[in-house]
Amino acid sequence: MDKTMATPVRVEGLTVAYGQNPPILENLNFAIRTGEVFGILGGSGSGKSSVLRNLIGLVKPRAGQVFIFGQDMWAEEGRWLNVCRRRFGMMYQAGALFGSLNLLENVSMPLREFTDMSPAAVETAARMKLSLVGLAGFEYYLPVRISGGMQKRAAIARALALDPKLIFLDEPSAGLDPITSAGLDQLIRTLARNLGISFGVVTHELGSVMNIVDRAILLDKAAKGIVAEGRPADLAQMTWPPYVVAFFHRRPLEDEGKISEANNARQ
Repeated sequence: MDKTMATPVRVEGLTVAYGQNPPILENLNFAIRTGEVFGILGGSGSGKSSVLRNLIGLVKPRAGQVFIFGQDMWAEEGRWLNVCRRRFGMMYQAGALFGSLNLLENVSMPLREFTDMSPAAVETAARMKLSLVGLAGFEYYLPVRISGGMQKRAAIARALALDPKLIFLDEPSAGLDPITSAGLDQLIRTLARNLGISFGVVTHELGSVMNIVDRAILLDKAAKGIVAEGRPADLAQMTWPPYVVAFFHRRPLEDEGKISEANNARQ
């Protein structure tokens, strides 16, 4: 297999910062493999959304490189930025659908903008994408007329419009009830398994992490970096460092610090 296809995303030495402010995260190294659901995890303020902005080209890294299917996004003064962007799809936390357009028009927009397909072919393709996410029959609904979970499904359909093999999801389960969230989790797993799509998922929802994520990194703002990486089931079994234990067992960090101090005292 082509190495670039085996690693749709490769991050090397990434430092995340805004303007002249001190770095939020430093020297991040990780990769997303073909067909896997990869989690970018962390508590509030850990920098996971900032990492996502670097991955999709909204913010230029302070240092390091982001490779999309083997191409450095910022090489040659950003010449490849738009080329790389067209190779992945993106679903924002609130869906970010155009409120004045119906679902069919929302999903059709990338096809109209970036392909030379005929209007009939665009409509057929958009209908197929909506059907793929379980929204057949809702083509002419405006976003305001459907539920939050359906809006997120429509946003995934739009992310699928150009048939990317890589999709980024920003907090897909945020604001959803457990049943709707479970249905969205199932959809993501199905798309990854049946279409070979790689997903980069920014989330802190443990239920979704344990249900759909194959591998993950856990970010810690205090450490300014990755404090754990691996399968969620393995990370949940870790007994050190305290932040990892607190995150995967939903316990206050100060409790983990006291437990660690007591263990050290006994030793």
